[in-house]
Amino acid sequence: MYVSERASLPKEEESDTEAADASVGTVETGAQSVVAALENAGVDFLFGVTGGAIMPVYDALYENEEMTHVTMAHEQGAAHAADAYGIVSGEPGVCMATSGPGATNLMTGIADANMDSDPIVALTGQVPTDFVGNDAFQETDTIGITQPITKYNMFSDDADTVGDDVATAWALANEGRQGPTLVDLPKDVTKNETEVQPGGPETPDTYSPPSEADEKIVQEAAMALARADRPVILAGGGVIKAEASEQLRQFAREYGVPVITTMPGTGAFPEDDPLSLEIAGMHGTGYANLAVSNCDYLLGVGTRFDDRLTGDIETFAPDAAVAHIDIDPAEISKNIHADYPLIGDAKRVIRQLDDAIPTAPECAAWRETCDSWKEEYPLDYEMPEDEPLKPQYVVEKYDDVTPADTIVAAGVGQHQMWAWQYWTWTAPRTWVTSHGLGTMGYAVPAAIGAKLAAPEQEVVAFDGDGSFLMTAQELTVAVRENLDLTIVVLNNEAVGMVRQWQDGFYEGRHMASEYPWIPEFDKLAEAFGAKGLRVVDSENVEETIQQAREYDGPAVIDAIIDPSENVYPMVPSGGDNARFALNEQHLEDH
Repeated sequence: MYVSERASLPKEEESDTEAADASVGTVETGAQSVVAALENAGVDFLFGVTGGAIMPVYDALYENEEMTHVTMAHEQGAAHAADAYGIVSGEPGVCMATSGPGATNLMTGIADANMDSDPIVALTGQVPTDFVGNDAFQETDTIGITQPITKYNMFSDDADTVGDDVATAWALANEGRQGPTLVDLPKDVTKNETEVQPGGPETPDTYSPPSEADEKIVQEAAMALARADRPVILAGGGVIKAEASEQLRQFAREYGVPVITTMPGTGAFPEDDPLSLEIAGMHGTGYANLAVSNCDYLLGVGTRFDDRLTGDIETFAPDAAVAHIDIDPAEISKNIHADYPLIGDAKRVIRQLDDAIPTAPECAAWRETCDSWKEEYPLDYEMPEDEPLKPQYVVEKYDDVTPADTIVAAGVGQHQMWAWQYWTWTAPRTWVTSHGLGTMGYAVPAAIGAKLAAPEQEVVAFDGDGSFLMTAQELTVAVRENLDLTIVVLNNEAVGMVRQWQDGFYEGRHMASEYPWIPEFDKLAEAFGAKGLRVVDSENVEETIQQAREYDGPAVIDAIIDPSENVYPMVPSGGDNARFALNEQHLEDH
């Protein structure tokens, strides 16, 4: 039933035997040891901004031919680019910055990766060890600041061990529940002499993430699923990170269980499959939210059950027995009580369930009910000829003309929701955005990281005018590196999601959410050296998209959309998912 695993050894087992061969040249300094450790890990790209305290590491990179350093316009952009690189490639992206403001500018991107369990390794310069604690120039307590937002961080204090510190950080970012790690590199440590060659990436002996779930609980969960009348699978981002998408698809089809995806899990199950109910949560489909609210068995796989998904936890799947698969024990029953806690790697636990389930649940009537909800509550929008361009139409048209494996990046706001709702997702690692932290400005640097991770795949970023203004400077990087990608700015001259909430919950008082003036983004793109295009009505959308796609390099489409358009369906924050609003009147009735 399942695709067999590759015969090759896991990366962490291979690395010990290959480390000596992987190192290029002689290690003479701590900085060279850092570079050798990155090489040993198979790193291809580094995203960063140089500066005084990190300069020895940059100097060690000067003659390195194995890795490509991409100089970003801002350290936040470096973190987001590394984050997107990790999402698309499945292995840690690496970002670098100097001490003080360089390190603090990485913080938003590190916090973003931490919320979404994205694998990145941050390398930060630090003042010399003798100066630490003296308020030296560009000193900050990087370890203290990042302690709450990293999976692991390390102040490296010895040139003989600094390379292995970096190797450990890379391994920990990659193994188990992925996440961001950081190594703080004092300038004297990276300048000091050493002859110690670092090893390959290896986790500490004390680190042992679970692999298979308790067999007794697996048996109980499988029997409960077989008895269910109204089962659903809720696929989260952990499905993709565990490379378990194929196993999930085969399991759902074998047993005829409808599948819903969370926002990070988008692409884990193809939305053109009859079993797909697409996306759930605050702006999920009505039929997905109804299915969650009426199911009698919910199998959550690799999901945090966060508040944007659940709404009011008292009304989330109120009649369901919940089986929860997660590699992190801390997530089990954190928000939603798990009747069947299945702690382990998603791919392996799905296989365990498959081996244990005696028969498929008899749920044909349930599938018919879900199909009827699809017909009753479709995702749709109106587009009268006398009204401005609708953002949903722009997304749909772009989806129509691009390959199925096109990678879509997005910032945060209304444009993100429209991209999520109106693109048809069929493959994992094609949806690249900020989920838990909700970071505006994510799209442009993320598109850069995504394109470098998958140069043969098409990349488009949907951004909002407010989000684009936060990191538009990273367009200079896309031009300099001649990256063939497109950024579509869905421009409504407002921080649209805030304005929508002000309309719905603050009696229409638009405080600081609308722009009295905004640049012409197509002309701004041209000033940066990119292709600038502008579209204002539906008749020219497809032609403009094709012009952008045919241009060999980065292009920006300034799409002037209807400023009154809002995102629906919508569940008010902390509300009952079954009582979703389809329009403004519904929202007022809540």
